Amino acid sequence: MKALENLLDGLKYQCIIGEPSRVMIQAVEFDSRVANTGTLFVAVKGFSQDGHDYLQSAYDAGCRCFIVDRKVDFQLDDICLVQVADSSEALALVAANYFDEPSKELKLIGITGTNGKTTCATLMYDLFCGLGYKTGLLSTVVNKIGKELVPATHTTPNPVALNALLRDMVNAGCSHCFMEVSSHAIDQNRTFGLYFEGGVFTNISHDHLDYHKTFSAYIKAKKQFFDRLPLASFALVNTDDKNGLIMLQNTSAKRRHYALKTPADYKAKVIENALSGLILDLDGTEFYSRLIGRFNAYNLLAVYAVAMLLNEDKIETLGVLSNLKSVEGRFQYLKTQDGPTTIVDYAHTPDALLNVIDTITAIKKQKSRLITVVGCGGDRDKDKRPVMASIAGAKSDELILTSDNPRSEDPEQILKDMQAGLTSDQLDTTFTILNRREAIKLAVKLADEHDVILIAGKGHEKYQEIKGVKHDFDDYKIASEFTNQMKN
Repeated sequence: MKALENLLDGLKYQCIIGEPSRVMIQAVEFDSRVANTGTLFVAVKGFSQDGHDYLQSAYDAGCRCFIVDRKVDFQLDDICLVQVADSSEALALVAANYFDEPSKELKLIGITGTNGKTTCATLMYDLFCGLGYKTGLLSTVVNKIGKELVPATHTTPNPVALNALLRDMVNAGCSHCFMEVSSHAIDQNRTFGLYFEGGVFTNISHDHLDYHKTFSAYIKAKKQFFDRLPLASFALVNTDDKNGLIMLQNTSAKRRHYALKTPADYKAKVIENALSGLILDLDGTEFYSRLIGRFNAYNLLAVYAVAMLLNEDKIETLGVLSNLKSVEGRFQYLKTQDGPTTIVDYAHTPDALLNVIDTITAIKKQKSRLITVVGCGGDRDKDKRPVMASIAGAKSDELILTSDNPRSEDPEQILKDMQAGLTSDQLDTTFTILNRREAIKLAVKLADEHDVILIAGKGHEKYQEIKGVKHDFDDYKIASEFTNQMKN
């Protein structure tokens, strides 16, 4: 339980009704359905709901303490009400104060960008565990407190859940935490008030325009993360991406760069890229990794650079890094004797799909065919659907369009949107199969032992969401099942 006046530390407020010094708080909430006696209810305007519309509901449930960011017709003698300029920022600051600012007790590294966030964060977690540290991870796939697994529901949790997880990490003895920072989280101030030891920018491409509306707004959201970094932290960006330097324009943090092609503080050169792995000249040292593909060269370089910026030993870092395996659902490799090579990847943006396909094309045998299974999610950016189909159609020997997570949309309409990106000749030779399981089965049936199957879009996900219901579905598991059946 905390005194309200302590939770307001650092918060710029416009007016207060009541006496914060006399109010004790036992929970911070932004959902009126769980607000009750002893709760501080922060009214936040969300994407589809506005917490200000539920002040009365919270009051009726016993809540007597509120934070709002506009004048409200809610004047009662027995309440304490704080008005601020932005209640989403206030929620983040209050949550940090409630949990005694756990981010200041960790070396917290945030990774943002369109592609590579999950791989970089997970590899950093694995690396620092290998270096002997007790480490935390906040990712799209899973959250970890040391070796304890905590299910992930969002790429970046809400401020209350986020600060609670960070406090649990500190209490468990973690010294480091590596977390994905999504553009939604930055825009919604979920990470506001956290102290980051460093921030990493991987790249940016067409994604989330259903939310941000314009590409410039998407870039601005990413940039805001670096604008907020403190003076003592570092900002590490990929300068092979033309937007890398934009991220650094207004940051107070130490500016550092990594790249394969352009001048940078941390450099790497791909010596060999094969299905057996990568050989890199990494900062002047020849280095082998089990990971595959040029995009993973960028990921490995970013991870290495973070370790160097955190003053780890170079030789020990490279030794641990060379033994790390690929992240689940990120260029996840399946090969059975006498069967095709199957790659499961989360690629769900045009840029990610292009990178994965180009990587496969560069390393597969000349006579091997590429069979691509791909769909697009419902209730998301529709503009990328024909673009992704166009990329897959132009670069695959066989193309199978199928469902991804249609969510509330008609899956047939999603496939029609994708087909719009294909030429008439491509349409004639493309398979369109609504049932994703049947689409994977066909891909395996079409392939011989020298071919490569790419199953793109869902990666690590263990479900398929149709009409609001999540059904068990695992691309890797299903591909393994059919590959073994064909073998037998």
